[in-house]
Amino acid sequence: MLSFKSLVLAVTLLNQLTYSSSFILPRKASIIESSRVSMLENLESGIPQDLGVEEDSHEELMYSLGVNLARQLGDIRPLVENSEELTHVAKGLLDTVIGRLDDEGQRKVLSRRGKELDQLIMERATNLREKLEKAGRDMLENMKETEEVQELEGGVLLHVLEHGPNGEGKGVRPTVGSTVSIHYHGTLPDGTVFDSTLGKEPIKLPLANVIPGWRTGVLQMYEGETAMLGIPPEQGYGAEGTPDGRIPGGSTLFFKIQLIDVLTGGIGGEAKLLGVDGKELGKDSDSSGLLGVDGNPL
Repeated sequence: MLSFKSLVLAVTLLNQLTYSSSFILPRKASIIESSRVSMLENLESGIPQDLGVEEDSHEELMYSLGVNLARQLGDIRPLVENSEELTHVAKGLLDTVIGRLDDEGQRKVLSRRGKELDQLIMERATNLREKLEKAGRDMLENMKETEEVQELEGGVLLHVLEHGPNGEGKGVRPTVGSTVSIHYHGTLPDGTVFDSTLGKEPIKLPLANVIPGWRTGVLQMYEGETAMLGIPPEQGYGAEGTPDGRIPGGSTLFFKIQLIDVLTGGIGGEAKLLGVDGKELGKDSDSSGLLGVDGNPL
């Protein structure tokens, strides 16, 4: 299955390629960390595989280092069209890593074939991005067919999963000028998590400063609701994606959002009675919120 990481890899290769010298794929902490976690999960899964090295040996440790380095590079298979091409790519990697091809040799081959390599990577990265963009739009179409999903301005989809404490369609709603307290979990169509507040404190955000599709969806939510948002590329980060590459261009975005509190600029809902301390009075409050003739709380 094609992944957005493959597209990130292709774009990174294209951006890093130079004609006069060798290029180096920069290390990315997020890729390194996810690779390490995934590798450990696989090793701990207990799936028997013949690695050709003795278990718990020093050789296996070095083999694991190679696996980890390879996983940092990512899956290069979507950038090649057949096993023969993959064999030559693997040979180029090995010859460079072990020093069989020295620095001068690397510079020469990249100088001689660099422009062609640029074109090849561009064509295949574009093809990959088109396929991934289509996959995201297909997922939006499937989501649209789900019962109770609302289609909003710009093709944004909203599916309320849990209503707020006041019931369906009731409570405080934010406005464009509102600041909200919110939990969110953002994923790409292939399931890659690009940002999340889960396991952390909720974040406070002014809605005027978020991407259009996110704002459109949250404006239709009521305080306390949990919902899924589907955001087409035009209402997200567009054809360019994010500068750090976490969200490739043309990406459809999916968010699970919990609107915890509308901190400012909310509309609707019931009037709130405040006590002398400025806090909202609840049914179980010990104070009436009223002041006696002596100025003290009753």
